[in-house]
Amino acid sequence: MRIFPIITAILVSAVLYAVTIERDRLVQFAQRFSSSEAVAGSENPVEPVVEVQNQADPDARVVHIVARRSLAQIVDNAVQLRGRTEAIRQVNVQSETDGLIISEPLRAGSVIAAGQLLCEIDPGTRNAALAEAEAALGEARTRVPEAQSRVAEARALLAEAVINDNAASRLNETGFASETRVAATAAAVSTAQASLESATAGVEGAHSGIQAAEATVFRANEEIARLQIRAPFNGLLEIDTAELGALMQTGSLCGTVIQLNQIKLVGFVPEIQVDKIEIGAPAGARLATGREVQGVVTFLSRSADPQTRTFRVEVTVENQDLTIRDGQTADILISSDGILAHILPSSAMTLNDDGDLGLRVVDADQIARFAPVTLLRDTATGVVLAGLPQEVDVITVGQEFVSDGVRVDVTYEELTQ
Repeated sequence: MRIFPIITAILVSAVLYAVTIERDRLVQFAQRFSSSEAVAGSENPVEPVVEVQNQADPDARVVHIVARRSLAQIVDNAVQLRGRTEAIRQVNVQSETDGLIISEPLRAGSVIAAGQLLCEIDPGTRNAALAEAEAALGEARTRVPEAQSRVAEARALLAEAVINDNAASRLNETGFASETRVAATAAAVSTAQASLESATAGVEGAHSGIQAAEATVFRANEEIARLQIRAPFNGLLEIDTAELGALMQTGSLCGTVIQLNQIKLVGFVPEIQVDKIEIGAPAGARLATGREVQGVVTFLSRSADPQTRTFRVEVTVENQDLTIRDGQTADILISSDGILAHILPSSAMTLNDDGDLGLRVVDADQIARFAPVTLLRDTATGVVLAGLPQEVDVITVGQEFVSDGVRVDVTYEELTQ
């Protein structure tokens, strides 16, 4: 059993406990030790960290610290997301009919033009079905003149019957025709009217037959047109098209076409930051390869994902050289309205007894105070913090050795921002 790692762990735990929990006692011990060395040493005495300012009150002490006078400045309040690249358009081209493939396959990676033939299916008996439908259409069209001639004949018979009925009625009024003859002519008129209606219905039926035959021809042509499966837009072939001789059924995959001349950067923004993003806002991203790209926000979801409570956001980027691929990891940075913030070294941040993130600052009475902050992001020059006054004195050295209400002796850094 190795004893040294265990001893090291115990010592580290003891030091952390002393620094965080017993900080005041540790400071007092260090001050006494430093004062003893200053009195005992005669050549290079060490300046004490804590000095007694009031001999009547030994508790009134001051701690030497280093502070920086920081001025707030306008910084871009960018939203950082982690997402992926996505093709601007992608479609699985599928068959709408059944049959065997009779075309040679195109290989993955081929450049595809809109309307280019991807797969062709054997027509089988479809051409015969089209010829049969066209013949039926021609026959239906010949029935129309016959029906129209019957209508003309029926109209002539009706006119004749009306004349005979009128003559019989007049003769009956003068006593030269019997009631029986009048009744017979009236019946002839009714029969002629029925014949005309039947002939008119025959014409309508002939036209209906033409429409039905035309619909059959149209369906046969559409079925033949479905035999050739073509690309819907310009793009790249992601997988091989269906192999020669393969049996295609309705819904079978012919090939996948993607369009990459533009690419989408897709991320999901938390609901607490969604109001910071606007359509048309400039954005940038660093891909996993290290390449940096720029674009604009083109879509922001109005509905949150029910599981993660985040909103989908899309940034469109030009990719004319097709070097950005679909599915790459991207760190996305979306610009938003600037806010007042301070840029300070990350080493100046600390935690209070409640675990809140903040800074130790010096007030106008040279008293140390804890100031909570909001961390916006990390940069090469320091962390960007919000929640502070426009001008503040931040303790950059010694913040771990003071607490709220402790008087400090400040040495200021040279202003660098």
